[in-house]
Amino acid sequence: MVDLDQYDQAIIAALRQDARQSTSALARQVNLSRSAVADRLKKLEQSGIIQGYRVLLRSSAATDVSAYFEIQHNQKSCQLLAQRLRLFPELHSCHGISGQIDLLILVRAPSMQRLHQLREEIESWEEINKITTHVVMNEWF
Repeated sequence: MVDLDQYDQAIIAALRQDARQSTSALARQVNLSRSAVADRLKKLEQSGIIQGYRVLLRSSAATDVSAYFEIQHNQKSCQLLAQRLRLFPELHSCHGISGQIDLLILVRAPSMQRLHQLREEIESWEEINKITTHVVMNEWF
């Protein structure tokens, strides 16, 4: 476990705003040297705090649909189910959460029809007890 100090937290906040910015730009924002920021980035990546960098595309309001699936399942561990769910490219994130729901999944599908197909397929798995779908109406950030 890595303890995050104020500089690590500032670096992560800056990367959330723009993950493509240079180490030099990050260094200016957090008031550290470029080499200190590079070392901290390496430590954050090696420890698994930063697990990667990715491109998030804005969905087209005319055709694409975003939704969250709340999933309840009957397995002892969420990890194997999450690995199986990862095979669908439309599933963008999968979180184990507290409370009555086991998994919260962000889905971005090209159409409502595809969203429905995904839900039906996952719902047919014997380890799934219940899926609740929440369609995203607005996305502000």
